[in-house]
Amino acid sequence: MNDEGRTVTDKRRARRRVLAARRARSADERELAGAAVLGTLLEAPWLTGATTVACYYSVGGEPDTRALATALEQRGVRVLLPVFLPGGDLDWAVFDGPASLAPAGHGLLEPVGPRQGTDAPARADAVVCPALAVDRRGMRLGRGAGCYDRVLARTGPRTPSVAVVYDEEFVESVPGEPHDRPVDAVVTPVGGLRAFEPRSPVWAGRSVRTAAPHRD
Repeated sequence: MNDEGRTVTDKRRARRRVLAARRARSADERELAGAAVLGTLLEAPWLTGATTVACYYSVGGEPDTRALATALEQRGVRVLLPVFLPGGDLDWAVFDGPASLAPAGHGLLEPVGPRQGTDAPARADAVVCPALAVDRRGMRLGRGAGCYDRVLARTGPRTPSVAVVYDEEFVESVPGEPHDRPVDAVVTPVGGLRAFEPRSPVWAGRSVRTAAPHRD
């Protein structure tokens, strides 16, 4: 097996491991983690002044971001949620509260309003994206479709991107391929918001902790 094949295999194993751990979490654990993440993100300097945020609506064992989407929308922020397209790309539409969402398969809920285009995150003030794990370089392990690698490739150099994971999912390293894109920060329930530096000029004038990964 060549290096590329080993990386793909390592990613699959890592995904299985994380997803199994997430399935084992109780509803109370997920609720507490979501509340902690919500508090951190609502106080983040790059969200307090945001007018548009590209976010995601959590499903399954993911740390909760549904409350974040609702809180931002109630604050007057224009919240964009993803709409999955054939081929794995993402379009976006505005979140107008839970009633503006419809089931889209695999437990997902998607906004039903007018589509804003695949380049909508490039016009956002911040991007909050899912991950199964994030490492000390800011590289994220996704579910394998490459959706958010495409999203991160389209965001501007001054649009902060943050991944949301559990504390033990912030690790020393994750297997990576050339198309994988890093995030600018990670937020975990206990560790809070931590930035990856140096990073072009996205964190200029913003005070956040430098990232240090979880260690067993």
